[in-house]
Amino acid sequence: MGKDILMIVGDFGEDYEIMVPFQALQMVGHEVDAVCPDKAAEETIKTAIHDFRGDQTYMESRGHDFVLNATMADVTPSDYDALVVPGGRAPEYLRTYDEVLEAVQHFFEEDKPVAALCHGPQILAAADVLDGYEMTSYPACRAECEAAGCSWVDEVVTDGNLVTGQAWPDHPEWLAGFMDLLGDDVSHGEPIPADD
Repeated sequence: MGKDILMIVGDFGEDYEIMVPFQALQMVGHEVDAVCPDKAAEETIKTAIHDFRGDQTYMESRGHDFVLNATMADVTPSDYDALVVPGGRAPEYLRTYDEVLEAVQHFFEEDKPVAALCHGPQILAAADVLDGYEMTSYPACRAECEAAGCSWVDEVVTDGNLVTGQAWPDHPEWLAGFMDLLGDDVSHGEPIPADD
């Protein structure tokens, strides 16, 4: 049975961290509403691609225009079963919106599944929901996550209702952890034999 999932995104969120979970979760039967404060369904956000090329931090390039499919102002968090918080630069400004923080708090108060990646935990820290959790984030966000009361680890981790990863290279393990929280059972049939 598919779940209704809320995804909070914004301008210059990380392209892969928005598009990959958005499509992968739909692929297995979930409904995903991607919203951004002050924007409506059918409007777009600009994404950024963060690449790791051996520098001290990531390099950023312009990504795609991602079309929102729902309107944040119309969202009622209690209508959703789970939450996805991608990373990139968007979380640093999304955490200034009361409606974003209140939505995040709902998912933690109700112990619903939450997946946060990269800089996404900046929003969770601002919402004051991390106390007592074991989690990870993009390493540059470690200090603010720890200041919010979590125990930071250097790997994808699931703790209760929360699954966290450091960046888009963690997608396979991070998404698998989130899908476990959602109760998904993904299996593949026998391979189709090649014609002789």
